[in-house]
Amino acid sequence: MKNDKDVMRNRAESKESTENHHKGMRHTFLNCYSPTCPMKILLIEDETKIAEFVIQGLTQAGFEITHAMDGEHGLLLIRDGVHELVVLDVMLPKLGGFDVLRRMREDGNHTSVIILSAKADLPDRLMGFEMGADDYLPKPIFVEELVARIRAVMGRKNTEINQPISVNGLCLDLVNRKAQWHEVSAVLSQREFSLLALLMRSPGHIYSRQQILKHVWEINFDPETNVVDVCVRRIKSKLVRNNSEHPSPIESVRGVGYRLKVENEA
Repeated sequence: MKNDKDVMRNRAESKESTENHHKGMRHTFLNCYSPTCPMKILLIEDETKIAEFVIQGLTQAGFEITHAMDGEHGLLLIRDGVHELVVLDVMLPKLGGFDVLRRMREDGNHTSVIILSAKADLPDRLMGFEMGADDYLPKPIFVEELVARIRAVMGRKNTEINQPISVNGLCLDLVNRKAQWHEVSAVLSQREFSLLALLMRSPGHIYSRQQILKHVWEINFDPETNVVDVCVRRIKSKLVRNNSEHPSPIESVRGVGYRLKVENEA
């Protein structure tokens, strides 16, 4: 009996089927996301031919794909904080897909995850959802369906995107880029807003300067730059305004980075 890897390998190696498959999907899904700002997706899949099959389809659909061959490397890329969605295989070398997902959620990382697996029995699917997966797609797959599920998952997330974020007395208006810290209200610049939103979505989680640079400025780490520290200082000055009763909710973790204080610390 063929396992999921064999089934997917046969599908990926069928040249005629793959070419017809992508010709049909090109007009349906191409440019479904803005080409000037493609959605960044991390694919964690150890089978090269399967990965190539998925990467080709998602790239043609207008996504920007990063590929990891094992769970450990995938988790490192997830922790960089630059991807908007993870497509995750379950049977991976070094670190299994369920373990990757569990560690993500333990880190406070709420990036959307779609699991791909032939382990489609109810207990497996329930385990995936209980651990925090947003969707679970049984193998073998059609890329059109994967694209549709990605759009559905992100569509659900986008319905919440305009809702204010509120954490321990700090409220962020996502429409007007306003922050309210107790009685102090401040309008933020785009960078200040993006940085504060990043911290507020995972209270207590420590983000390194490198992770913040990649997420907010979309640049690689530059040891000579202090733009993150300058931006944090600006946010703090806007929120505190010499108010000693409510010190800044942003904490600097020496030698590491920044985090938003959790409830019993704020």
